[in-house]
Amino acid sequence: MSRRTVMGWRWFGQERPAFADEPQPGQESVWDYPRPPACRPDAREVVVRLGDREIARTTAAMRVLETASPPTFYLPPADVDETVLRPGNGTSWCEWKGPASYFDVVLGDETIPQAAWAYSDPKAEFVAIARYYGFYPGRVACFVAGERVRQQPGHFYGGWVTDEIVGPVKGGSAESSGW
Repeated sequence: MSRRTVMGWRWFGQERPAFADEPQPGQESVWDYPRPPACRPDAREVVVRLGDREIARTTAAMRVLETASPPTFYLPPADVDETVLRPGNGTSWCEWKGPASYFDVVLGDETIPQAAWAYSDPKAEFVAIARYYGFYPGRVACFVAGERVRQQPGHFYGGWVTDEIVGPVKGGSAESSGW
């Protein structure tokens, strides 16, 4: 009997825990994503907007996949309007990727604090996203292949929830704090 551990959960003889939703054709379970996370290219069109202003558009995104989390999309700086980004307050540390810096989106008199972040010098396994921007879909409008992205539950996580994934996903609820 094999044992698999994901973020503190242990189960026997199953590919994903019993509480995980079953994906339908064309869907992915966040419980099938790896730990440590993996970085994968994604050629679908990704667009980020604030109101009528397009901030980014790319078909060269990188998608970070981590057990129990919705994917996080990172966009290359060449496809982001960096003129609307200003260094924001604070930093954070990811055990997998390293130190992150935050950016405010500034359009005229409107400032969206910490709407984006980037890893300028990530750990070796994540060099593919060095200086790429992640955006919080709860702070700016994000789209993948035309679908409006929903924000991951909780205030800190930057995962992008779309119809292609099933969970439950970590963040927000008290029961997910142990994952």
